[in-house]
Amino acid sequence: MPEHPQQRAGTRAERARMPLARQVVEAVAVDHGVCVRPVPVRRIDVETGETEVIDVPCGATLAAKCAPCAERAKRLRMTQCREGWHAETEPILAPDPPTAEQRWLAQVRADLEAAHARLVDAEPGTVDEQIGLTAEEVEEVAAEADEQLRRAGVRGNVKPERKRRRVRSTRRRQDAPDLPRHKPDPHTIGKVYSAPEGKRFRPSIFLTCTLDTYGRVHPDGTPVDPNTYDYRHAARDAIHFGKLVDRFAQNLRRVAGYDVQYFATVEPQRRLAPHLHMAIRGTIPRALIRQVAAATYHQVWWPQHDQPVYDLDRPPVWDAGAGVYVDPDTGELLPTWDEALDALGEDPAAEPAHVVRFGPQVHAEGVLSGSGDADRCIGYLAKYLTKSIDVCHAAATDAQRQHVDRLAEALRYEPCSPHCPNWLLYGVQPRDARDGQRPGGCKSKAHKREHLGYAGRRVLVSRKWSGKTLADHKHDRRAWVLAALGIALNQPEAERYAWERARPEDPDVLPLAHRLLRAVGERVRWRRALDEAKARAAGQTAA
Repeated sequence: MPEHPQQRAGTRAERARMPLARQVVEAVAVDHGVCVRPVPVRRIDVETGETEVIDVPCGATLAAKCAPCAERAKRLRMTQCREGWHAETEPILAPDPPTAEQRWLAQVRADLEAAHARLVDAEPGTVDEQIGLTAEEVEEVAAEADEQLRRAGVRGNVKPERKRRRVRSTRRRQDAPDLPRHKPDPHTIGKVYSAPEGKRFRPSIFLTCTLDTYGRVHPDGTPVDPNTYDYRHAARDAIHFGKLVDRFAQNLRRVAGYDVQYFATVEPQRRLAPHLHMAIRGTIPRALIRQVAAATYHQVWWPQHDQPVYDLDRPPVWDAGAGVYVDPDTGELLPTWDEALDALGEDPAAEPAHVVRFGPQVHAEGVLSGSGDADRCIGYLAKYLTKSIDVCHAAATDAQRQHVDRLAEALRYEPCSPHCPNWLLYGVQPRDARDGQRPGGCKSKAHKREHLGYAGRRVLVSRKWSGKTLADHKHDRRAWVLAALGIALNQPEAERYAWERARPEDPDVLPLAHRLLRAVGERVRWRRALDEAKARAAGQTAA
């Protein structure tokens, strides 16, 4: 009996609703915490010639890209926060002594520097008698020696470049209160307090600072009157928020009297303005913290950019012969970035283009180690780390989506850095100007919708927080797992293997679905072994 057309339509509809096999595999990978975007890397044994393709996790920090990797990064940050917040010993960050190889390379670099000094005033092409090189050849060899020093494990530059430093008045603004100062002490550990019954405790602080208002908003973060909401001010505050946080940390150390250490995260409020959550080791009086927040500001000494000089449909044009941007009508050269700053510095009545500061809402609470409040605060610090800024608070209504659109539009033509092409609208050449730049075409993260102006790091950790880098914490986690399984942590000989990026179309690279299934099976096996090891350890402890 032939199939009825309606039955065939129903079959096609049912089939269309069936998930693809790859989607099912990816869902299983997410359930087991396996990276869904692994990077195939080929490891080559230089002694035997054997090759092996190894999947390396993508390392994404946003769940929209890879949920398992983002969750893993979030947990690692929570561990980093927990280990440093109530530390009872000073972190040891003393550098290792120079090795024999580093000393030898530094001596070679010194000989090259001396040879270059001898050749500075010599005729072009003159060969140094001691090392047999010209000045140009000495510079090339010196650059190679600097690179070898970096590869040998030396931080910083042996011969740092001297940059022109612009000096401005350090006089504080008259509209900002003065900052108290205490004699600094190099310690980073918080003060220990004793209760009458003899119990000792070492409290710390969880701090939240927000920016000032740009207009009244509804509970969902949307402005009451979008026409009067100051989107330009909001955009500029978001762009320069990172500088304000840095200045706040500096001021806090000056007034606290000790080397304040912090673990901070930046996330948006419902109104989309970035605000700061900061775990501070040790205690500082709340009144003093509020005073520091009120006295902290960051001045942006850039050329004024309130009113555009050129229209979007007729911006400055590139003069290929002169290598500069010129007026599209007169051909007059636009001032360079340095020339614009020089004019600003020579004007005694000049004002900063923008001043960013915190608003009056500053909340600080004491937190004790090991308490439920500590776990709650750590969870709150990491709450939005796996989400981009524009989706931290879901834009569920038309008003919320329009609010995001208006802020993104305000950021589109706002200069975000000295290199931003948007400066062309205001009659200034961006720093290191080049052909092809156009207003509204800046590639910086500040202009992207998922960042909404804030292009800095979402996690800010002071250098002496835990005495470890994020890689150290990752290594500790791996070492713990291997120790629980009774596996020795053997580091392979670095010089024995060569690594190269494998392409998905290479014959020895399996299809992605196959690799994900293999990784899931391996993860299940390791998880089962780890659970058995934990059970054995618990049984031995109980016995």
